[in-house]
Amino acid sequence: MAVISLPEGLARRLLEEAKRRGVSLEELVLDELSNALDPAERGRAYWEAAEAMVERAEEELSKGDLRQASEKIWGAAALAVKAVAWATKGVRLASHGELWRFVDELAGETGDEDIREGWRAATAMHVNYYEGWAPEGEVRACLRRVRGLLERL
Repeated sequence: MAVISLPEGLARRLLEEAKRRGVSLEELVLDELSNALDPAERGRAYWEAAEAMVERAEEELSKGDLRQASEKIWGAAALAVKAVAWATKGVRLASHGELWRFVDELAGETGDEDIREGWRAATAMHVNYYEGWAPEGEVRACLRRVRGLLERL
């Protein structure tokens, strides 16, 4: 993972835009910069970001920051689903509704209900980021499910 230093005002604007779109900062940057890549390369870039998000979720959990861990869990799942959409269909998923429909399509095509379960766990973590209701054991269980989702995808 690389660290990029930005002027405070620019960093704040990027974070605000990511929040407005309902995506992580990493996902915002990927969305904006991946236009020069072909769909397969975009898929790989999104997949690498998804794997990095899982690692960051584990780090946040080890520090006891359940909200940040929750958001990283959600981000990993969303990025992984977007990676598969780019790599297999050449399409960009831009909304939560598109993500849900694509997950439904994948689960229907494969008959793998664990894809749906992993996605539901990720979505619960997205809610937990804002609400902070889930206890540590639930966050850990959702992380395991999202790791399983990535394995299936």
